[in-house]
Amino acid sequence: MSDPKQKLTPSEISDAGLTGWHQVEETLTARFATKRFTTGLEFVNRIGASAEDADHHPDLTLTYPEVAVTLSSHDVGGITSRDIDLARIISDHAAELGVSPRDGNRS
Repeated sequence: MSDPKQKLTPSEISDAGLTGWHQVEETLTARFATKRFTTGLEFVNRIGASAEDADHHPDLTLTYPEVAVTLSSHDVGGITSRDIDLARIISDHAAELGVSPRDGNRS
């Protein structure tokens, strides 16, 4: 999983062990229960800063009471190690804020 321009196989994605993340076609998706809008906003701000640092930008939807995240490497038309890495960072931010991934993330 080291080549950031190489699409990952479904088994490589599964082997990454991302809790709360699901492959939906050529994307990784997760929904996080924030319980409060202000917590969701803080979560989105942290994701935004990390995305800028990584120069890899997810699609985000902030609503009360959740944040939906979709990751994909548009330049290769699928999921790469860049998506896995950013998903891990996003999950770390969620844990720091006490935000839980929601069940039934498939959208």
